[in-house]
Amino acid sequence: MNEAKKEEGEKMAAPAVVSNPAIELEQVFREHHGLVFRAAYRVTGNASDAEDVLQTVFLRLARQGWSSASVGSIESYLHRAAVNAAVDVVRSRRDSRRVALETVEPVLPEDARLEPDRQQSSQELGTLLRHAIARLAPRAAEMFVLRYFEGYDNPQIARMMATSVASVAVALHRTRAQLKAAMRSYMETGHE
Repeated sequence: MNEAKKEEGEKMAAPAVVSNPAIELEQVFREHHGLVFRAAYRVTGNASDAEDVLQTVFLRLARQGWSSASVGSIESYLHRAAVNAAVDVVRSRRDSRRVALETVEPVLPEDARLEPDRQQSSQELGTLLRHAIARLAPRAAEMFVLRYFEGYDNPQIARMMATSVASVAVALHRTRAQLKAAMRSYMETGHE
């Protein structure tokens, strides 16, 4: 009986846990910044843009007065936020000015496995794909990125986006058809 009173006294003496959103957000950042960066990098293909997305996602959370109680699955939430912000970055960058090859040639990475013309073609196709994704409806773009850049399967995407597996399958089918048409047009004309 003395032990029960002792435990009760210890419980009463324990300090109350105070929820501090700033500390909580900092912890979430430490645990998940890599996930956000990788998701953004896969969409943008650029480390600088991915860092911008990382900052944008966490600044938005801070401004919204974020708390873990307001978000179901933090990983899913952050992943979707990263993909959406990255697609926005690609959209905003798509119309930016082009830089002459001579300007960037000294700093381009070299890949000994690819011939120069294949390197250029691969980079052009990657850029074309990112621009084509940027033209998609936001929900379709997000589903495509989740499936083909991030490797989630259709049931996982359906859960993340609160929709049916059939809706995901139909959207992905339509999106692939749109992207194939864009790629075909590019290959036939030699430009966007």
